Amino acid sequence: MDNKEKNFASAIIYVHNAEYRIEEFLKEIIHIMEDNFEHSEIICVNDCSDDRSVDIIKKCSDMVSGTSISVINMSHFHGLELAMDAGMDLSIGDFVFEFDNTILDFDQDNVMKVYRRSLQGFDIVSASPDRKTRFSSRLFYKVFDRFSDTSYQMTTESFRVLSRRVINRISSMNKTIPYRKAVYANCGLKTDNIKYSPKIFAVETSDKREKKYRSGLAADALILFTDLGYSFAKGMTALMMLISVFMVLYAIVIFATGHPVEGWTTTILFLAVAFLGLFGILTIIIKYLQLIVDLVFKRKHYNFESIEKLTK
Repeated sequence: MDNKEKNFASAIIYVHNAEYRIEEFLKEIIHIMEDNFEHSEIICVNDCSDDRSVDIIKKCSDMVSGTSISVINMSHFHGLELAMDAGMDLSIGDFVFEFDNTILDFDQDNVMKVYRRSLQGFDIVSASPDRKTRFSSRLFYKVFDRFSDTSYQMTTESFRVLSRRVINRISSMNKTIPYRKAVYANCGLKTDNIKYSPKIFAVETSDKREKKYRSGLAADALILFTDLGYSFAKGMTALMMLISVFMVLYAIVIFATGHPVEGWTTTILFLAVAFLGLFGILTIIIKYLQLIVDLVFKRKHYNFESIEKLTK
């Protein structure tokens, strides 16, 4: 007991149709919490699973001796970000572990290495498997890093630990967290990332709802946290300006040297100026929308059906 950490640790696990992985994963997290922390809790966020995931979690709760286990049952499918918001709001730990999936490709030492790194002055420490990520993920992070003003390099993460100071700060910054990794990277506190060698090569499975959600989340994140939309609008405005100048010069040359159709020159000039003005106005509107988004995120709108306290 004397060798255990005195800090209260919370572990939030995202669960969606994970009946074939959750038992092994949860047992490992229980061992980590009970072997290393005097006081701990595990919060499983059941994101409207339609398999036996919750039944397995309840069965695993019988093996705990000191760790508190709770299940948040979301009333409908919310997706990873809002579901983890619900778990975060319920957590009370000094340090909070976030497990975005139930793929157990790490061992206990990796989890505690991340935790001990956070004790060295880092409020957010994430862990990433040292393997090649999917092309779509690499493309998303490359575009995100290119058009965002954060120095933190985004990458695929399996889990992370947050200090209570981070949670308090982001709660005061935003009513909800549309994309947690981007908010964490922009909160102004020290962050770090640790690579680990995965024990197994595991492919994360997802259903149609998850795939649709991830596609929408990627688009929302690029709009909310980067200058991609504004940069695109500026680029299109510059392109239209060049085209407009070319059209004006072309119209003048034809009018001076050729035999233009009556009204053709004035029509071309009008269209050139009109399109240039239209794209200029759109650029200004997009910039204003970006400023509004930077100041105010959408209101919290997750809801859950019930909270089951499985252990005292």
